[in-house]
Amino acid sequence: MTHQVLVVDDDPTVSDVVRRYLEQDGCRVRLVGDGLAALAAVDAERPDLVVLDLMLGGVDGLEVCRRLRRDRPDLPVVMLTALGEESDRVLGLEVGADDYVTKPFSPRELVLRVRSVLRRTAPAAPPGPALLRDGDLTADTGRRTAELAGHPLALTVREFDLLEFLLRHPGRAFSRAQLLDQVWGWQFGDQSTVTVHVRRLREKIEADPAAPVRLLTVWGVGYRYETAGHA
Repeated sequence: MTHQVLVVDDDPTVSDVVRRYLEQDGCRVRLVGDGLAALAAVDAERPDLVVLDLMLGGVDGLEVCRRLRRDRPDLPVVMLTALGEESDRVLGLEVGADDYVTKPFSPRELVLRVRSVLRRTAPAAPPGPALLRDGDLTADTGRRTAELAGHPLALTVREFDLLEFLLRHPGRAFSRAQLLDQVWGWQFGDQSTVTVHVRRLREKIEADPAAPVRLLTVWGVGYRYETAGHA
């Protein structure tokens, strides 16, 4: 299956390199150089994934991501950033990026990250039941949709992946490194990625995210999901 990828970067050199590597991997690529053009292209062309530079002039990448998450929560976003501070990377994840690559980056690494995210969105027969249920929380792994008390949850690709994995393994504590491996498919990487996604998921499935009863912190270990009957 050929995927349509929108690349948003105001550096023509970077854009061209990213385009060539993605096309070699079988993707169809559209390039735009600013935030407003990116939003228009998403509306007009409905890409399968957006590669989004944070440091854009005018409407920056963070604002573009915020608007995409408001209007297209299911659209995967991989961020490119030249910012080196962890707080800046975390901010990109906080506004809804599914993944990120820090400049200067290896184009092959970017292709692998894009492929990993797209693989998560591809329809496939998952192991185990397609409909996962915990009280009033349900996740349909075939349709990749989730509901809480009958209301749809606007989950990003990685948020859904994380919820599905935890629903399949209730009562078991996982370290951030284990979650990074099992959910993201990374053998190494920034573990704050997991922390941010846990925080975002709690905001959507917990009545009080500051006092969670489902997605619990296990101090010194990581996180554990408890079903409603055991919370």
